[in-house]
Amino acid sequence: MDPVHPFIAQLHATFKRHANAESAAAMSAYMKGHFPFFGIKTPQRRELLKEHIALFGAPEIHDLPAIARSAFALPEREIHQVAIDLLMKNAKKLTPDQLPLLEELITTKSWWDSADALAVHAVGTILKRYPKEITKWNERWNSSDDMWLNRTSILFQLRWKADTDTELLFANIDRQSKSQEFFIRKAIGWSLRELGATDPKAVRAFVAARKLSPLSTREALRKL
Repeated sequence: MDPVHPFIAQLHATFKRHANAESAAAMSAYMKGHFPFFGIKTPQRRELLKEHIALFGAPEIHDLPAIARSAFALPEREIHQVAIDLLMKNAKKLTPDQLPLLEELITTKSWWDSADALAVHAVGTILKRYPKEITKWNERWNSSDDMWLNRTSILFQLRWKADTDTELLFANIDRQSKSQEFFIRKAIGWSLRELGATDPKAVRAFVAARKLSPLSTREALRKL
């Protein structure tokens, strides 16, 4: 195992000092036991990261891949979430060169919290700024054998509002609509619900013309 990046090693020690066993047990249970936790809730985690940056400085963009990989190599979920927070905070500085890293993280210790944050706030930000990259990466993810990459292809436009490529989104959904995976069915409904805020007519027509799962349909039409 590679040595822990100094930025992460120091923060890991800080988190250990602030660990709360009772909260850790509850947080792990909420995540279906997939990860151990320190028991540090999101506001405190972000405050500790802010203090850490004030002491040691913010990491440079070129250091983020090593920091993120180092964080994800550790067991506790809060450290993974630090890497995600740093990538989200710097999303507008990221380029398509970072898409392989984001794909790697989405498929490492995967669960909805990490996959969704990276898909919506990092991948989505990059692809909106570099639209020529969309076709290649979208096809790669929508046709992947990895469910979290399939979900990424459905969700990366989630915050694009009127800029959403509805034809692409609908095509992605059509390719995934027979999936039995809860997280795919949920993502389909979620993406349609968000699109419904700016194009309700298109969403209603799409849902009416398809036989989506009850979960996807319910989520899609919940606010219409």
